Amino acid sequence: MWDGPHLLTTHDPDGDEVRALLERAREESFEPDALAGRAVATVFFEDSTRTRVSFSLAGQRLGARVVDWSSRGSSISKGETMTDTFWTIESMGFDIVVVRHGESGAARLLADHAHCAVINAGDGTHQHPTQALTDALALGEALGREQGWDFSGLRVAIVGDCVSSRVARSNAGLLGVLGAAVTLVGPEPMAPAALGEALGCAVSHDLDAEIGRADAVMTLRMQLERGAGTLLPEGYDYRAGFALTRERAERMKPGAVVMHPGPMNRGVEIDGAVADGPRSLIRKQVAAGVRVRMAVLEEAMRRSG
Repeated sequence: MWDGPHLLTTHDPDGDEVRALLERAREESFEPDALAGRAVATVFFEDSTRTRVSFSLAGQRLGARVVDWSSRGSSISKGETMTDTFWTIESMGFDIVVVRHGESGAARLLADHAHCAVINAGDGTHQHPTQALTDALALGEALGREQGWDFSGLRVAIVGDCVSSRVARSNAGLLGVLGAAVTLVGPEPMAPAALGEALGCAVSHDLDAEIGRADAVMTLRMQLERGAGTLLPEGYDYRAGFALTRERAERMKPGAVVMHPGPMNRGVEIDGAVADGPRSLIRKQVAAGVRVRMAVLEEAMRRSG
């Protein structure tokens, strides 16, 4: 999972590294000056709320100087390339750069030429490793699997626009290495068999068949900005087949939980009553994100020497 000081992917992760990060985040015994004198930049070429704010807060809680950068109003609008922007920011003396970009592979490209630690905060439809760690932390704590982080026997259904989702790809790898059985669920264009084969997980096109078997149901946002609107035929009733409605949630097994990485489209992929209901871990996922990102920043700095 770690590539030197860089955290870029959870595809085929090291289980020991995953468990170590989760345990560090669970302990919450962070020194408030662990990153004192260090500088962290959040460099987001795409819009974000949860991820950007949680990284900023995580860095501040560890004593780092944090600078948030957005492509809006920057030299990008004047024709500057992504790499030139990154090198400009790096040259200012940042120790860690947290980067989000709309192109798959962008974080790897930057890390290959960086002299500081690079953390992937989401690149295209590729990966979002800290979100997968966040989801695993919230799920393990909710289901009592935090001792040893052994998810064996757990069934997790990731539902919706899986083919467009870096969250689905990241969770499939990370939850799988912890022992969970992951199933991608959605209309065939959004959950193609080839994607399941590539990620090493099952695929289903029938949410109603999966709903009573899953220990966790994670719904995904319809990613219109990545072309999701063109994947389904005009007039397709997505809600009828794949929304996590109140009625479907009532058929979930006892103790099963509901997740969503956000942002949510209430009434589309999930009903508001379900998102706010007793099964929901959504607020806990947000809270867990700060702890995970503190652990990641701390470890990236340690690996940087």
